[in-house]
Amino acid sequence: MCLVTVKSTQLEEALDRLPPDVVSSALIVPLLNGVEHIPLLRQRYPDASVVPATIRVESSRIAPGVIRHGSPFVAAELAEDRGTAAAVRRLAGELERVGITVKVSDDAATVMWSKLTFLAPLALLTTAAQATAGEVRESRRDDLVAIVGEVAAVARAEGAAVEAMDADAVVAFLDGIPAGMKSSMQRDAETGRRLELDAIGGAVVRGADRHGIPVPVTSR
Repeated sequence: MCLVTVKSTQLEEALDRLPPDVVSSALIVPLLNGVEHIPLLRQRYPDASVVPATIRVESSRIAPGVIRHGSPFVAAELAEDRGTAAAVRRLAGELERVGITVKVSDDAATVMWSKLTFLAPLALLTTAAQATAGEVRESRRDDLVAIVGEVAAVARAEGAAVEAMDADAVVAFLDGIPAGMKSSMQRDAETGRRLELDAIGGAVVRGADRHGIPVPVTSR
């Protein structure tokens, strides 16, 4: 099994270090932001089994090899199919043994887009405002609700089971996260690192273009 846990801005460079003949038929589990890396990995590693997966956590690298886990949650979601079910279930068990909340689904589109529905408004707004989650949900609430709705509409068009009531649940979830929480994109902006703007916001805008869906707040 190979866990792919780089930022999207580092993916191409990382893949250059992992030749297809080394990967062979392994299980590849990318825990990246966005949705567009799945077809890229499947094209790059045709003999491997790429598992659509997401992780929700606030963490930051405070020194080489040292990670601070700042959120009260860490949850992973894995998508299985007929060919990967046994391996994915084994992986889920390993992750649960180290304290990660894990959900396994047979709906890859929903796994990937349901996270983006939560991540895009948090990342884009906290970075644009250079403010914490608590400050954003107070001062930019109309934008927050609008982006959640826009991403949910694109998600549905992409085949994800993200309904209007789910968008309401995302807003409620964002209301419940710690007020001082910062997104990883915001932290990258603060330290001058490359942003995952294209993988997060760009993926939504490109999906909207494919389906003719207006996403004015996300685009702004």
